[in-house]
Amino acid sequence: MVWRATVLTLFPEMFPGPLGISLAGRALASGLWALEARDIRDSATDKHRSVDDTPAGGGPGMVLRADVLAAAIDATGLPQDRPRLVMSPRGRPLTQARVAELAAGPGPLIVCGRFEGIDQRVIDARGLEEVSIGDYVLSGGEIAAMALIDACVRLLPGVMGKLSSGTDESFSDGLLEYPQYTRPQTFEDRQIPEILLSGDHAKVAAWRLAEAEALTETRRPDLWAARPKAPEKGKNRKRPKNTTDG
Repeated sequence: MVWRATVLTLFPEMFPGPLGISLAGRALASGLWALEARDIRDSATDKHRSVDDTPAGGGPGMVLRADVLAAAIDATGLPQDRPRLVMSPRGRPLTQARVAELAAGPGPLIVCGRFEGIDQRVIDARGLEEVSIGDYVLSGGEIAAMALIDACVRLLPGVMGKLSSGTDESFSDGLLEYPQYTRPQTFEDRQIPEILLSGDHAKVAAWRLAEAEALTETRRPDLWAARPKAPEKGKNRKRPKNTTDG
């Protein structure tokens, strides 16, 4: 069964957008995954195709109506066991682990909100999982949905050239990715660390792990604190030599 992303949006013309080029685009054209963007307004019932109304209790902006969005969700005909997501800054932060879970399934239904938000009743009634891609607010959920879809697609079988490309990178094991280098060997008096040119795969692996640990501890103390504690003998962990790029 082909992995499929179904998106409910007020702007279906935004898709595939960036998902139609590069890695995701080639995979889409090859049939490795499928994308369906459906217009929420198709489920409106009045001649103006209204989808929103003023917030109950007062306040600025407009709110996406529960009845219209529920009808749009039901019109997809998707089974209940398919993941139902809504992109929201108040949602649970998206992680690589959750991306891997979604990529391993049949593909999600993703609701893209607009205006001031979505009527809470449809979120509850249709079991929508609120997902956030960061602590900031976008104009709508479409860009966030694209980010989620792209993260999933690159993990699908056959999309990336080498399987290790998807497993040996940031967040795959709770660490940020180690620094990468390529030719030329010298760039503005900065050298590739000698250990990477040694041909000793064990030493290279140890260097990369130490660098990943150091970067994670410095830049993402939250991720570092969540990792299992190292054995006592690891207390005096030292970074191998040649860790600088100059």
